Amino acid sequence: MRVPLPQRQRGAAAAVVEIDVDQGSTFGIIADILIPGRGEPVVNGALVVKDSTIDWVGSKDDIPDTYSSLRFSRVPVLMPGMWDVHTHFSGTDIVSQGPGDSYKMFLPGTATLIGAVTVDDLRATLMAGFTSVRELGGYAGDVAPAVDKGVIVGPHVYSSMSVLSITGGHGDQHDVPLQTVLGFSASGSEIALCDGVDECIKTVRQVIRRGAKVIKICSTGGVLSLNDQPEDSQFSPAELKAVVDEAARSGRVVAAHAIGKNGIMAALDAGVRSIEHGVYLDEEVAAAMKEKNVTLVPTRHIIEGLATNGGDMPPVMRVKFDRVLQISRDSYKLAIKLGVKIALGTDTYSSDRKHPISHGTNAKELYWACEAGMTPIQAIEMATANGPETLGSQARKSGQLKVGFDADLIAISHNPLDDIEVLTKPKNITHVWKGGKLYKSL
Repeated sequence: MRVPLPQRQRGAAAAVVEIDVDQGSTFGIIADILIPGRGEPVVNGALVVKDSTIDWVGSKDDIPDTYSSLRFSRVPVLMPGMWDVHTHFSGTDIVSQGPGDSYKMFLPGTATLIGAVTVDDLRATLMAGFTSVRELGGYAGDVAPAVDKGVIVGPHVYSSMSVLSITGGHGDQHDVPLQTVLGFSASGSEIALCDGVDECIKTVRQVIRRGAKVIKICSTGGVLSLNDQPEDSQFSPAELKAVVDEAARSGRVVAAHAIGKNGIMAALDAGVRSIEHGVYLDEEVAAAMKEKNVTLVPTRHIIEGLATNGGDMPPVMRVKFDRVLQISRDSYKLAIKLGVKIALGTDTYSSDRKHPISHGTNAKELYWACEAGMTPIQAIEMATANGPETLGSQARKSGQLKVGFDADLIAISHNPLDDIEVLTKPKNITHVWKGGKLYKSL
């Protein structure tokens, strides 16, 4: 879809000024193109924020007289702040050197160091236009209260706190003594090993006690783990169902790391809300996901990033990665073709700004979505409106420019409907508002 930017004209209903950093609790924005997140873009659109929410949205020509004395700013493009629903804030490449270098995470003081590094990672993510993240294992959930209080600059954080895994499964650390991992798991870490229905139920309760807004479980093996295979099924059907049911009792939903088909189908049968990666997706899987209204989070960014910059991957991981690379590309195209609901998730994990999968590069996922067959407007819906739906009732009203929704907004220098790569460069994100507060202004 091509929506050309119109020539700017001063509206009769309100004065148009440059954006004021001290906007106050009520302010208006006029946009040459307003992209609502879900639905058709509006040429010469307008929006009013009151306190922290959107109070009115529509055409510039229809601004109500109620706002006749309000000062309006103008931007080329306005859209909702983006969501990344699969991230990890673990200080990788600063605290540790990535896959295969797991022992450092168990050393005293490491969690504190990771927390310090995460402060800048959260800032970089927000400045890239991502006003909300779903962290599926990591340490951002531990510092989220400081973000909420304004002590740390960052997006809204919805964290699983830990990754639920069977002993020896994808979330285990196979190159570290089991007793060390079990002790680390019991202390409240990003690892949570549990076996059997009773342990699964108890572990769900424990991570919710720590502050989890979503539950992450590994229903299959993985690529970036040592002693299992992506096609392996992990957790029994009874264990998976117990996790989903227990999460639901506290108003949480479950995200399933699921690569192999058997593990994907088992997770779907158990009632999970999202399938992470979904590499072995086929027509049967797609039909089941559509029937159950389950969202796919393909994480193309990490897959393509490792394809071009994964030279330091341990050989055992490289063999697995090479095996699933083309399968994952083909299944993503199939999911788009068959109309599976997709949300943007990147699996970003690196704290090294030079790394291709570092925090702040999240919008590259939109490029890969369009490369796989999405239109720019579909990719933007994937990055905005679809994100909160992976969280159920735990999500704020966000991801769309609608009355009553959070004023999580970004302004863009050029039209991403003409070129989606505009969103991949943080310098093109000229303004970022979160909850009506301006955090970035170029």
